Amino acid sequence: MSRIGKKPITIPDGVEVTLNNGILNVKGPLGQESYQLLDGIGVDIKDNVLTVIAENAENDKKIAAFFGLSRSLINNMVVGVSSGFEKDLEIVGVGYRAIQQNRDVQFQLGYSHNIIFTPPEGIDVDVLEATKLKVKGHNKQQVGQVAANIRKLRPPEPYKGKGIRYKDEYIRKKAGKAGK
Repeated sequence: MSRIGKKPITIPDGVEVTLNNGILNVKGPLGQESYQLLDGIGVDIKDNVLTVIAENAENDKKIAAFFGLSRSLINNMVVGVSSGFEKDLEIVGVGYRAIQQNRDVQFQLGYSHNIIFTPPEGIDVDVLEATKLKVKGHNKQQVGQVAANIRKLRPPEPYKGKGIRYKDEYIRKKAGKAGK
């Protein structure tokens, strides 16, 4: 049995959790999420504490495998709709910058053209400075995917480290040409 799956989830104030026909709905100040529970995995809600229950997990490997995953996904939903998730990105390179245009972000990354990035619904991309970005949203998976898509526009190169990187990401640099 999963040790993570056994941990209870405390539901903060302002978050409403309902269970209808195997679908768990979580609604909070930042948005709404839903999760389809697997057969054999249940949820017990009492006094603002949510507990995930795995029925017959000793005999069914699939239920045992999804027990901890279900608890983690539900916890991420509760945290997401109450406080949200965010990823910080940095742009490194001479002349590389980002400009906010309403919801869109225009990138100048050394290509012959500017790149306009439109974030999906529910995700906000804020340009804090010309070289600092913040991706925010209530869905953890979606925030990480949007941050990865932005990083993919110009990944950091190994010689000077120019490109878009996560904050505190370490880039291993290669030695350049050996001089005479």
